[in-house]
Amino acid sequence: MPQVELYTDGAAKGNPGPGGYGAILRSGQNEKELSGGFYHTTNNRMELLAVIVGLEALKVKGCHVTVVSDSKYVVDAFQKNWIDGWKRRRWAKVKNPDLWKRLLLAMEPHQVNYQWIKGHNEHPENERCDRLAVAASHAPTEQDHGYQPGDGKLGL
Repeated sequence: MPQVELYTDGAAKGNPGPGGYGAILRSGQNEKELSGGFYHTTNNRMELLAVIVGLEALKVKGCHVTVVSDSKYVVDAFQKNWIDGWKRRRWAKVKNPDLWKRLLLAMEPHQVNYQWIKGHNEHPENERCDRLAVAASHAPTEQDHGYQPGDGKLGL
């Protein structure tokens, strides 16, 4: 089973506002950076999208992926099993259900573990992802068609 590290970060100026995501995929000596910017979105959507895009970029099925993120929103959803309750309640009152569903699909062919790290704490890959996300937010090229007004706060 290939071992993959996926480092991620998201950013949004204004929250909601222009936003971007950054991700680094690493497997052995191989490394790939991913980023993208959106005209109007939220930080939480960009945090989710960073993980989604990273997982969707994997060309080999059946990887053991360690996602390293500074987003408690993303990490706690799995470490605290919030996701199971959201699915049982058919996503009622859950922010960003479109991206949560997409993330679950992206996870299916892999074994995925989530690890939280403190952001802006001189973690080299987290800092790189932050720079990628912020740079992408300054040069947006896409619409976030799933964004709904009111998604800007952490509310679950």
